[in-house]
Amino acid sequence: MGTISTRVWDLPTRVFHWALAACIVGSILTASIGGNAIGWHFRFGYAILALVLFRLVWGFAGPRYARFSSFPPNPAAAIAHLRGHATPGVGHNPLGAFSVYALLLALAVQVGTGLFANDDIMWEGPLRPLVSNAASEWLTRAHRINRLVVIGLIALHLAAVAFYAFVKKERLVRAMIDGDRDVDAALSPPPAEDGARVRATALALFACCALVAWLVVTQLR
Repeated sequence: MGTISTRVWDLPTRVFHWALAACIVGSILTASIGGNAIGWHFRFGYAILALVLFRLVWGFAGPRYARFSSFPPNPAAAIAHLRGHATPGVGHNPLGAFSVYALLLALAVQVGTGLFANDDIMWEGPLRPLVSNAASEWLTRAHRINRLVVIGLIALHLAAVAFYAFVKKERLVRAMIDGDRDVDAALSPPPAEDGARVRATALALFACCALVAWLVVTQLR
């Protein structure tokens, strides 16, 4: 029956993806530069906090393929996928699902530890005064180590995208830009909702998540 193009990724999910990518790059670069650039490192971190909170909420309130229920973690299915016994699907495949969960967890740890971290010179996280010196030092070490975990997961993600592009001829990057993906017509997949209501809901939810992030950063210390 061939393939058909269907809307898989709604606009809020796509905007989240690219905004998160930009903030992660900005965070890594400013941390590497150091000095006064650390101020921007913190700002990127706060933006990542708001984005991660939004994605967690959107995993329950978003359209069908953005919901966690559409790609639950399944070790057996992931192993089968690695062995080439992939089950046809529309959204995230089993390996992609693990990638999403692993990256969200790693980013949550990175942002969480960064809130309490310090550089022993001039910068410290907004919640640093809430913990002891020993706790802050431990969280700072965890923040630095987990940075490598985040970078490793991103490298694996990019490698997987390249593999699908050059070996399997699946244009995943294009799908995350325009939202449409070529899928097996036999699956008869219903398209993801991506209208004005969905986008307005996402905007309202993100505003709430940004407010929560602001309250954490400014009101808990």
